[in-house]
Amino acid sequence: MQAAWYEKNGPAAEVMQVGELSDPQPAAGEVRVRLYASAVNPSDVKARGGSRPIRWPKLIPNSDGAGVIEAVGEGVERNVGERVWVFNGQWDRAFGTSAQMIALPAALAVPLPDHVTFEEGACLGIPAMTAHRALFADGAIEGKTVLVTGGAGVVGHYAIQLARWAGARVVTTVSSVAKAAHACAAGAHVVINYREEDVAARIKAEVGGVDRIVEVDFGKNLPASAQVLNADGVIACYASTSIPRPQYPYPEMLWRNPLVRQVFVYTMPDAAKVKAHADIARWLAQTQPMFAIAQRFALVEVVAAHEMVERGEKIGHVILAIDQEKIAN
Repeated sequence: MQAAWYEKNGPAAEVMQVGELSDPQPAAGEVRVRLYASAVNPSDVKARGGSRPIRWPKLIPNSDGAGVIEAVGEGVERNVGERVWVFNGQWDRAFGTSAQMIALPAALAVPLPDHVTFEEGACLGIPAMTAHRALFADGAIEGKTVLVTGGAGVVGHYAIQLARWAGARVVTTVSSVAKAAHACAAGAHVVINYREEDVAARIKAEVGGVDRIVEVDFGKNLPASAQVLNADGVIACYASTSIPRPQYPYPEMLWRNPLVRQVFVYTMPDAAKVKAHADIARWLAQTQPMFAIAQRFALVEVVAAHEMVERGEKIGHVILAIDQEKIAN
């Protein structure tokens, strides 16, 4: 099979290779998926850069993708030809989705509805499951007010849509006019440009306070969160890039009885993954979900794809088109 891989951590242009590797064979409990699309997420480029040191002779990056089951291992009752989206492809394993094929546990290959394209299916894994966990891990959100920070990011994009689907009022923050338009299109009720406005003051004026926060940068946004979180509220944070070890304002938060939940989709409980898959399937069936593709690259252009994600300027997903003819089907 054709694949992209690296043998040491470092800049994409220095370590990434593209060539032929042996076709993977599904072990007991596994399926082999013929991949047609792979999504490049920030965690994928961070891992290649060194956040997760390489432990294998070769590592095929990327965790999310979509394709068709073409072989099953012993004990697996799945149909050859079934359309699926896959997640956690390269988590604690050597071979991810930057390849024509992947063999992985059957539970990591989720049925993909016929009306969802392969490139759209490749977008679902880390972003949609992270958004789901952040929103629903602590109960229903119908009638509640949800703040999604970074609403133009890939996690924020699905958090807005899933929160609207679940009956919540959605406030979000963005950093530009283009990102504001993107968040509005996803369904946000209130959009705040944090570079031009006082976020806490605007939230208080618009909705009074918020019950849940889907947080993209916990430490940086904690001062505003402490001002707007309602009593018994939840901050579900999936990153704290600007301030990795923030100082928590304990006295200011104490009276609210808040819950701070860290969300890491790779290792979240199996029951949470099953719940996410079921709810995402219902969301896909009941709505017209919005998928934003910033740019598509061929597999041989994997370096450019990783570099685009690293720059952080794009709006939407970066996709590797493993099979140009199949990707939009």
